[in-house]
Amino acid sequence: MNNKDRNFHASLWLILIISLIWSGWHPADRFTWFLEVVPIFIISAILLSIYQSFYFSRLVCCLMLAHAIILAIGGHYTYAQVPLFNWIRDAFHLARNHYDRVGHFMQGFVPALISREVLLRRGVLKKGPWLGFIIVCICLAISAVYELFEWQAAVWTGEKADAFLGSQGDPWDTQEDMALALIGSITAIALMLRWHDKSMNNLQAG
Repeated sequence: MNNKDRNFHASLWLILIISLIWSGWHPADRFTWFLEVVPIFIISAILLSIYQSFYFSRLVCCLMLAHAIILAIGGHYTYAQVPLFNWIRDAFHLARNHYDRVGHFMQGFVPALISREVLLRRGVLKKGPWLGFIIVCICLAISAVYELFEWQAAVWTGEKADAFLGSQGDPWDTQEDMALALIGSITAIALMLRWHDKSMNNLQAG
């Protein structure tokens, strides 16, 4: 690993820390904040534990940071009350705040490239149709596990989890969330492969 990579990663970690400090400073609901950002801490711990033996391409690192910031914003305001999306809701006379849809789209988009990079760089699979199919399946599995986590949070804590669920009265919220993750994973495969390959090649060249 060269100094440019170290400096790049340090910059991303600094941005993440600042985002989390802002997110945790007087959030709308402390319990909801914790539930929303706990995936950031789990993934960060995993990334730090494997950093000496495996770190991701710059494209994937930037996308992971973007996803984390989306979670941090949702945690600070709660997904149903993110100000910009409240304005969009009111301006376009929508039935709900759709910020959580962005989060679930990213829940498919970013893991698609993460899993693709791991599968290719570890030699688990080669490029081809089966790779894309398995990536989509992985992303759907991640989305399903997250929805199960939301379900259990609601069972354990009752009304305290309402802001975390962010369903806003939508009876099909779970299915729509998983559909957005599916769309996100397919979009990543359809649009990002050339950039992802270039980013991985630059990593190997360095």
